[in-house]
Amino acid sequence: MRNMLIIGFLFILIIISFLAWGAWFEEMFSGEKAVQRLQSFGQWAWAFGLLLLVGDLFLPLPATLIMSALGYIYGPIAGGLLATLGSVMAGLLAYGLCRGLGKKGALFILGEKDFTKGNRLFNKNGGWIVAISRWLPIVPEIVTCMAGLNQMHFRTFIVALICGSFPLGFVFAYIGFTGNDYPVLAVSISAILPLALWIVAQYFMRKIIYAKSH
Repeated sequence: MRNMLIIGFLFILIIISFLAWGAWFEEMFSGEKAVQRLQSFGQWAWAFGLLLLVGDLFLPLPATLIMSALGYIYGPIAGGLLATLGSVMAGLLAYGLCRGLGKKGALFILGEKDFTKGNRLFNKNGGWIVAISRWLPIVPEIVTCMAGLNQMHFRTFIVALICGSFPLGFVFAYIGFTGNDYPVLAVSISAILPLALWIVAQYFMRKIIYAKSH
């Protein structure tokens, strides 16, 4: 019950942030403005882009427009890597801030019953949840926070986070590089490919665990 209350609270905070500043940030980075704002930082455009993607954790910044701008400036490969890195950094920060509360902090917030349920959920199915969530609006921030609060195993978390962020970053960097908009294709790839990557990642993780235990 408390897990759901925390999720609801985070959701409301994000919605309020979008209602208050979402349109303003969208206008600030719409069209060619995202590219122009990044390019105004010269050789540090990549660093500003990463900062913005991490800042999306706290502010309603249009992350996909920023990823596309990185693709336009640095090309589909380097831009894709930067976009992926920014998404991963944002996820790690959310996870780290909440995981940093420790088990005592989590028990205080969630209670023993909800913490036990949440811990079991995220350590059993959290990989799927984290990987799939990266292409959805609002949800990624909530999922990564809850993964940290419920003490999801870090190795599983980081692998799932990369599986979800990699398609998203490269798809939108490619869109920015080509200058074309493929909303249906972008959403499809960003939604389906994380699943495929996570299935492969799970297979190799199990192989490694098996090899270590024998």
